[in-house]
Amino acid sequence: MVEPDPIRVALVDDHELVRVGLADLLTGHADLTVVGQAASVAEALALMAETPVDVLLLDVRLPDGSGIDVCTAWRDQQPATRIIMLTSYSDPEELFRALGTGAAGYLLKSTRGPDLLAALRTVHAGGTALDPSLAPLVIERAARGAPPDPLQALSPRERAVLALIADGCTNREIADQLSLSETTVKHYVSNLLGKMGWARRAEAAAFLARLAPDHRPDGSGTV
Repeated sequence: MVEPDPIRVALVDDHELVRVGLADLLTGHADLTVVGQAASVAEALALMAETPVDVLLLDVRLPDGSGIDVCTAWRDQQPATRIIMLTSYSDPEELFRALGTGAAGYLLKSTRGPDLLAALRTVHAGGTALDPSLAPLVIERAARGAPPDPLQALSPRERAVLALIADGCTNREIADQLSLSETTVKHYVSNLLGKMGWARRAEAAAFLARLAPDHRPDGSGTV
């Protein structure tokens, strides 16, 4: 009987000791293999462009940006990758932004080793993994229904890109203003158009023109 290929796992965390610990945890399990590591958004995007990954363990907070933005870009570039956000913080807004961008799991770094291994295998098989302490937040949000903000599905970075699109900026100009590469900006534009159901940039500008000022992504405190 031919054994299946091991699950290709990548680790993105700015703390080397965390990455080493995770890599050590996976060592010795024939069905798991670490294929790459990164310590920042920039390194993660470089890894994304070069290495096929089955499951990505991704820190939410990175020194040069948000892991949630990495999740958005990665889902566009490698849509088959299953992503587990791994964090020390039980921030409800980060949780829902991560799930909204397509993360398959959200775990705290206090998760026990065997539980993390089980979560890796579960999400690779198509399931989801949520830290038990966060389940009440998901249930409460579901009970309240969908939030009224029409831009809730967008990450903060996507909102910033959207505001610049509405200002008539090109991808090059957006890249310069946000200190991103044009390729990354294209990922954000593609993702936000898809999330909002728009086919063209002009639809985004027209939509924002109709929004009340307190719901615009360039309003105070909304980006």
